[in-house]
Amino acid sequence: MIRVLIVDDHEVVRTGLSQLLAETDDLQPVGSAENGEQAVAMAAELHPDVVLMDLSMPGTDGIAATRRIVADNPHTHVLVLTSFSDRYRILAALEAGAEGYLLKNTATEAIFGGIRQLVLGGSPLDPMAARMLLNSRREQPEEITFTTREQEVLEMLGSGLPNRAIARRLGISERTVKAHLTSVFHRLGVADRTQAALWAQRHDLGHPNQ
Repeated sequence: MIRVLIVDDHEVVRTGLSQLLAETDDLQPVGSAENGEQAVAMAAELHPDVVLMDLSMPGTDGIAATRRIVADNPHTHVLVLTSFSDRYRILAALEAGAEGYLLKNTATEAIFGGIRQLVLGGSPLDPMAARMLLNSRREQPEEITFTTREQEVLEMLGSGLPNRAIARRLGISERTVKAHLTSVFHRLGVADRTQAALWAQRHDLGHPNQ
C-alpha cells in the first residue's frame, strides 16, 4: 500500500483527493495538511511514501516545505500538484527535491499513475512542464557544465546502468543518484533518463555496451 500525504490550502481539494485515493486498492491517504509548516510536521510524524504537494500556500510555501521534507525524510517522495506551469516554479520545485510535477487539470487516474510511477523510481512530468524545461534550455544555449559526480552518473547512465548499479559503483545511495539525475535533467532540458542517456551517448559520455 502506498501511503500518501495530501498538502493543499483548499479544503475541497484535500477532501476530494482523500476520498478518491481511499477508493483505490493500492493508495492510502494517511493525512492532509493545509500549509507547508503543517506538511513538514505531518511528514515527520506519519512518514508517508509520497507527499502530494501544492506550491502556493500561505506561510511556508510548497517549495520551502518540499526542501525540508526531503532533507528530513529520505524515504519520502514529493510529487508537486499545482496550477502553476511557469519555469521559475517548475525549476525551483525540482531543485528543492520534488521528483515529479503535475498540473491540477491532470486527470485523476493520471495523478494516481504519477504517484505509482514515483514510488517505482520514475519522474512524472506534466507535458506542459516538460515543454517548459525544454524551452528554458533552448533559451539558454550556453555550454552545459556538470559537477564531477553528475558527469560520472551521466556517463554510467549513457552506458545503460540502472540507478542501483550506479549507486553501487559510486558508493552512494540510490536516492543520491536520483538527485544527481534530476539535476542533470534540468541542465540538459530533458524530461527523463532515456533522453539523458541518448544525449550522453551522442556526446561520447557513455556507450550502451560499456
